[in-house]
Amino acid sequence: MDWHGTSASNLGRAIGRGEISPLELTEAMLDAIDAHEFAPRIYARLTRKRAIAEARAAEARARAGTRRGLLDGVPISWKDLFDTAGVATESGSALLAGRTPDRDALVLARAAAAGLVCLGKTHQTELAFSGLGLNPVTQSPPCVNDHDAVSGGSSSGAATSVAFGLAAAGIGSDTGGSVRTPAAWNDLVGLKTTHGRLPLTGTVPLAASFDTIGPLTRTVEDAAELLAVMEAGRAPDLREATLTGTRLMVLETVALDELSGPAAAGFNSAVQRLQAAGALVQRRKLPFVAEAMALAGPLYAPEAYATWMDEIEAAPDKMYPPVLARFRGGREVPATAHIAAWQALHRHRAAWAEAVAGFDAVLIPSVANMPPKQADVLADEALFTSENLLALRNTRIGNLMGLPALTLPTGLPSTGLMLMGTPMGEERLLRLGAAAEKALA
Repeated sequence: MDWHGTSASNLGRAIGRGEISPLELTEAMLDAIDAHEFAPRIYARLTRKRAIAEARAAEARARAGTRRGLLDGVPISWKDLFDTAGVATESGSALLAGRTPDRDALVLARAAAAGLVCLGKTHQTELAFSGLGLNPVTQSPPCVNDHDAVSGGSSSGAATSVAFGLAAAGIGSDTGGSVRTPAAWNDLVGLKTTHGRLPLTGTVPLAASFDTIGPLTRTVEDAAELLAVMEAGRAPDLREATLTGTRLMVLETVALDELSGPAAAGFNSAVQRLQAAGALVQRRKLPFVAEAMALAGPLYAPEAYATWMDEIEAAPDKMYPPVLARFRGGREVPATAHIAAWQALHRHRAAWAEAVAGFDAVLIPSVANMPPKQADVLADEALFTSENLLALRNTRIGNLMGLPALTLPTGLPSTGLMLMGTPMGEERLLRLGAAAEKALA
């Protein structure tokens, strides 16, 4: 078994059978990180002593027959906005350099209680406010399919830690697409949870009204198991999941515009395979979605700027200028416009619920564009802005509509198929995702 390419769930099963030592597995991951050429661009810092201690405890439980669950002893990574007791948590920003919390984020504490091993903190874009994964202030991880390209963000290190075999899974956050964009560009599964499904306690915010937490994994099963761990719940039964008779909608409004050739080809091929597996697919235009997308500006930036304006204005020179500009855009939005945007969004969410009521999920391409070269977007701020907006356009539909969403690799490198479900309907979405995963394999 290749430990560095095996799903978290299968590693857990092997631990349960006595075939893998959690301590040896963790040491192998740490050794691989130490030896990997891209590790400094993926991990902001390792929690080596903690990882070894947690692995030893997991090994003792395995020997005693007292494992705490399927993932007990499995080593994973955490985005650098999840608080770790006694270890710096800086959210990819020089503004937060040296920020060291005294307790773990609640989801991390729950994972530790379930026996998972914390390998370390992964790099991300500044304060999670970019979808490209480019961070000149700290590090910019490479895309697994093109080492000169960006990896997607803001959970850039979370995705690449898994894609390069340096963690069994990664935990990230998603405010406008920050789990799904890097998952899609690095051929992974990425789950954006419904806002409010997982607690944000101990998580560095971007825009708390939209912030969500989600796993980046090799399989849908891993995503389901990690969701259960982080909410101290029970994973849904994915066995016998089928697409036969399921009703799926392809959203044609906005989501199919300006697709790159590979993104379109990957999506169309994936939809055909779902149909061949028994899914009933209809295409619909929903004009109000375009109206909802126009609300992102007056919704996101004012909240993000209000959250960080004191730190930003105390040292604006510490920020990458395009990210600084995104934040400062929020100070120009009147409170009346922000409130009116929320009122309009609630109307659009109601219209969405009515329009999709007869479908099991809505399908769109996960990301419209392909990962651009890091050198190109560094050299051209206008290109950075346009590529960033396009990278987050499709994913943001799920955030604006308040939905859980799951991206799956299509089989064509750096392209994804996204399934969007109903609010708090992660279990149903994950069963559909498991069935879709089989059809796409």
